[in-house]
Amino acid sequence: MAVDKQKHIIQEILSPAGITLNGDKPWDIQVRDERFYQRILRDGSLGLGESYVDGWWECGQLDDFFAKIMPTQPKDKIKKNWRLRGQILGARIFNKSRRSKAFQIGERHYNRGNELFKHMLDKRMVYSCAYWKHAKTLDDAQEDKLELICRKLGLKAGDRVLDVGCGWGSFAKYAAENHKVEVVGITVSKEQASLGRELCRGLPVDIRLQDYRDIKERFDHIVSVGMLEHVGYKNYRIYMEKVHTCLRDEELFLLHTIGDGVSCISVDPWLAKYIFPNSLIPSLKQLTAAIEGLFIVEDLHNIGFNYDDTLISWFNKFDRNWNKLKKIYDQRFYRMWKYYLLSSAGTFRSRCLQVWQILLSKKGIPGGYDPIR
Repeated sequence: MAVDKQKHIIQEILSPAGITLNGDKPWDIQVRDERFYQRILRDGSLGLGESYVDGWWECGQLDDFFAKIMPTQPKDKIKKNWRLRGQILGARIFNKSRRSKAFQIGERHYNRGNELFKHMLDKRMVYSCAYWKHAKTLDDAQEDKLELICRKLGLKAGDRVLDVGCGWGSFAKYAAENHKVEVVGITVSKEQASLGRELCRGLPVDIRLQDYRDIKERFDHIVSVGMLEHVGYKNYRIYMEKVHTCLRDEELFLLHTIGDGVSCISVDPWLAKYIFPNSLIPSLKQLTAAIEGLFIVEDLHNIGFNYDDTLISWFNKFDRNWNKLKKIYDQRFYRMWKYYLLSSAGTFRSRCLQVWQILLSKKGIPGGYDPIR
């Protein structure tokens, strides 16, 4: 197919979003290599991300580009290629988040190096959506989110809490310091476990390198923030059954997760290949099927619009600190990480993805739950 024809097809896809090839708006694409057109038509979103990292196109405001393009569902306008069909078929056949692959996300994403995340995240190193209702800074917004979770759970001094997917121990440290609870945190990242233990030293916090399927204890409360995205749809029921077994009968489980309005069985191919292997964003339909007969939904709070500001804050800090980080990472990594953070910010800005905090009980709260915001 001639380049002019390819270019015309791409422009037809972009036009409904108000995006122009080589236009003068900050969200317009500036094509630097004409192989870009064929690559997009052949590989879809995978080709879009890879060609950006390769320097084949630029955009003044990547976040604005994605905020405009995502609601138009551009992938539906490009015929599914064999790679995407293969990925979907593989997701149906294989359990990509099975026990044998549980630690792969830690190795390929969270073990990229603690220096990267220290120079990108807030002072507590919270790697999930912040809560900006009253906050002006990233540090305050993340502390407000941690406090919101503690208040929703109704933590009391002496409670024993399980944090499934504890990261660097940010929630565990905050809850132990401010609510006098004991916390067991589990992660599949060696880097996170090592630094988390250091940050929580002297507190009643036990951070373990462990898969959630291996927990055998009982807890007063359970929390999971930004971990369900790594569980996989074939394991949602197993995950919920494990939490149900480990939670004391009268207590609460708070699940904080990114959510999709459509039930999918595979994630965006670029994100799957370069950022979050074996991951999947759940839908409410998938989650309600997994909790049926196990839990009562006491509250569902959508804070997804807060992720835009969170991701922009992460990118700005990453960008400011690049002179320090480039001693460790190369320029291709910079473009890849920029694409990941800003494309994600734009997607949440478009409201195509959500973040849910779902509060669950095993038997129902007597008299009902009064929502905390």
